[in-house]
Amino acid sequence: MDPITIVIGAIALVAGFGASTIATQKRLGNIQEKAKKESKRAEEKAKEIILEAKEEAVRIAEEAKKEERNRRKEISDAEKRVLNREETLDKKLDELDKRGEKIRKDEDEIEDLKGEIRKIREKQQEKLEKIAKLTKKEAAEKLMQMTERDIKEDLKGLVSKLQNSAKEDAEEKAQTVILTAMERMASEVTAERTITAIKLEDEEMKGRIIGKEGRNIQALQRETGVDILVDDTPGMVILSSFDPVRREVARVAMETLLKDGRVHPGRIEEVVEKARKQVDKEIDRAAEDAAREVGIVGIPKELMRYLGELKFRTSYGQNVLKHSVEMAHIAGNIAEEIGADVRTCKYAALLHDMGKAVTHKIEGKHHHIGGDLARKYGVPEEIAHAIEAHHDDVEATTPEALVVRVVDAISAARPGARNISAENFAERMKELENIATGFDGIDKAYAISAGREVRVIVEPKQIDDLSAIKLARDIANKIESTMQYPGTIKINVIRETRAVEYAK
Repeated sequence: MDPITIVIGAIALVAGFGASTIATQKRLGNIQEKAKKESKRAEEKAKEIILEAKEEAVRIAEEAKKEERNRRKEISDAEKRVLNREETLDKKLDELDKRGEKIRKDEDEIEDLKGEIRKIREKQQEKLEKIAKLTKKEAAEKLMQMTERDIKEDLKGLVSKLQNSAKEDAEEKAQTVILTAMERMASEVTAERTITAIKLEDEEMKGRIIGKEGRNIQALQRETGVDILVDDTPGMVILSSFDPVRREVARVAMETLLKDGRVHPGRIEEVVEKARKQVDKEIDRAAEDAAREVGIVGIPKELMRYLGELKFRTSYGQNVLKHSVEMAHIAGNIAEEIGADVRTCKYAALLHDMGKAVTHKIEGKHHHIGGDLARKYGVPEEIAHAIEAHHDDVEATTPEALVVRVVDAISAARPGARNISAENFAERMKELENIATGFDGIDKAYAISAGREVRVIVEPKQIDDLSAIKLARDIANKIESTMQYPGTIKINVIRETRAVEYAK
């Protein structure tokens, strides 16, 4: 390379470096100038912030001092109020002490006066006993006898008036409630009976039923569990069993076999099984229909079975399921009238006789069994109690239980509900008369109005008016404790005095 070129390049390089250095120094100077200005501004800003902070601190301190002065003033005022209250309480305590001391003095004076009065009374009593020649006890007894003699007639009239008034009001109210319920519940007057006899179109059918060497009838009795009597009544086959469901199964199977005409052990087994399924469906349907008609839901399935079986049970000729449904309707109506729980009354009335479905299997009275079954399957206690207490041997402790008891008597006592033989009717009338004549002072006793009233005629010299009232109550209690009867029995005690004289 040419030396001159190198020298020129070196000179240009040095000149460029120098120019660059000068430019850099100039920029550094500008930057330093700006930094100084910014630093000065920051110092001025910091001074302003510090000044504001000092002013804020002074203001806060002043407010704190002012608040402290206010609090001290409040505390001072509170202390003054407390001191004033303490002074007032001290004054009141002093006054109470003074009053208490005065009261104690007054009590002592009163006790002294009481003692003086007792002494004066004792002296007066001694003087009176000396004058009257009677002790205090004897005088009191004599006074009571005189008072009783003077007001006895008035008491008789008052007792009779009050008793008649109470009876009239109670009977009128009860009649209104019961008649209202019965008017709203129109049911059949007669109730159907469970069929236990099957009519034969041809007497020769008895031979088919018996079968060769009695095989058919033995198979029927074995499958159904029912005794079959073919020789007792002409043209009839009698089915005998304590279980009404079995008897119904046997009836359905027998009618099917007679209609079909094919009677042999194999066919009998098949027909009885079909009849059993048919009766089970009928039981379930009967229970569902009864619950739906009454409007009760949620009855346990096991209890529904017992309820349905009541379709095949009768009591004194009254169908038990129809009786239960009728009772539920009347119980609901009466519960509405008197303010009792309607659902409880209906539920208990519907299931009150379900124990009759198993009385041939379980020992005990049907209402006890019904209450136990209800509790076993989770029915509320108030319903179980109403079921258990619908007869008199268990005390009814709730209004609902009393409603069920009353409605049971109403349903059983209405005309046509039950068939009672003339012999039983006569025995009941005689028993009523014997109970009445068993008391002292009775002249005659008559059971009238189909046993709804007992008319008792007493000896007027032995029985006065007050004793007659007590006698009527005693006879009623004796009948309640010794007899079973539907409805109520009126005890009418008659006391009459006659004076007879002849003019000659």
